[in-house]
Amino acid sequence: MSTPAHKLGQNPDIRETKPEIRLNDLEKRLLNEFQKGLPLSPTPFADMANSLGTSEALVLQILERLQKQGVISRVGPVIKPQRIGASTLAAMAIPEDRLEAVAHVINRYSEVNHNYERENRFNLWFVVTAPDQAHLDAVLADMEEKTGFPVLNLPMEKPYHIDLGFPLWC
Repeated sequence: MSTPAHKLGQNPDIRETKPEIRLNDLEKRLLNEFQKGLPLSPTPFADMANSLGTSEALVLQILERLQKQGVISRVGPVIKPQRIGASTLAAMAIPEDRLEAVAHVINRYSEVNHNYERENRFNLWFVVTAPDQAHLDAVLADMEEKTGFPVLNLPMEKPYHIDLGFPLWC
């Protein structure tokens, strides 16, 4: 499970303060115990529920609610880059007054799972994944055509594994 980053072009009121979200003990256990090591089985949510002493339906209900509230952004595997398909980090230099509009265009691509703003000449950054390199190249070219701005393609040269798992609640 991963926590959401600011996705430009998705919510014009993104800078608004969100209300505090209180989690009960079951929700905290669910997030802590399955932050890593989701069960690899035909029934992963039932397995999670069994481990937590609850029902599969309740686990699914909790995960859906936490996604809607922005506590988590997704539930699923993290696959090492270039093991399945092709991916790249990409950046664009967009004038400030066009940033949100261009981010809206980038967000329409199913191959983009997140983007973020950086304080740099290259101020819009995102990851693009595709089934193969030809598809990835076509998506990047289409982005340039639709936005009118060049895409800086930064494919990974050397992988680094950073384990971001940590106890959320003790």
